Amino acid sequence: MSRLSHVVKRLEQRGFVTRRPAEDDGRITVATITDAGYEVLVAAAPGHVATVREYVVDTLTPEQLAELKTIADQILAKMDRGKAC
Repeated sequence: MSRLSHVVKRLEQRGFVTRRPAEDDGRITVATITDAGYEVLVAAAPGHVATVREYVVDTLTPEQLAELKTIADQILAKMDRGKAC
């Protein structure tokens, strides 16, 4: 199993997600967040945002943030193109 699969398995064991095979391709597993998982996510969000701001956003110059955005946009565009394949 990949590391991601192990993480999702642990989340499922804690009741934060459910897993099922994809309807159109049984080789793919679909994970869906549960109500309990969503509550944990919402509770963790403020601390996560504060930490990212402290260690990433506040550390970079405005120019570096703009470059990071450009890089992230390129990665997301590539991921979006991959969905169509």
